[in-house]
Amino acid sequence: QVQLVESGGGLVQAGGSAKLSCAASGRTVGSYVMGWFRQAPGKEREFVAGISRSGSSTYYVDSVKGRFTISRDNAKNTVYLQMNSLKPEDTAVYCCSVSSRYSSYISRSAAEYDFWGQGTQVTVSS
Repeated sequence: QVQLVESGGGLVQAGGSAKLSCAASGRTVGSYVMGWFRQAPGKEREFVAGISRSGSSTYYVDSVKGRFTISRDNAKNTVYLQMNSLKPEDTAVYCCSVSSRYSSYISRSAAEYDFWGQGTQVTVSS
């Protein structure tokens, strides 16, 4: 089993930045793809970004390209999401996840991720 704990959310003004962290425990996740998803009120969960086990490959949803950066520190069993130029439409609960079936292929489907954190709220005010 893998336990994931997110931190770093909060209230941010539009145009501002925030950095989310997701610490894993229970198992080393350095061999797996990790991802960030978000869910806004009344909307379906949405893939935001993913990263391969080495960190050499990343993938972003179009709406965050150029503004968000996903990274990982396998020595710390942690993945990060740096969010810049935040917009009110980025407001959501952000969850990190692990796909234990893949090491390099970054799936955008939540069904292919096995472990999930509780999430952290990010609210962007206009």
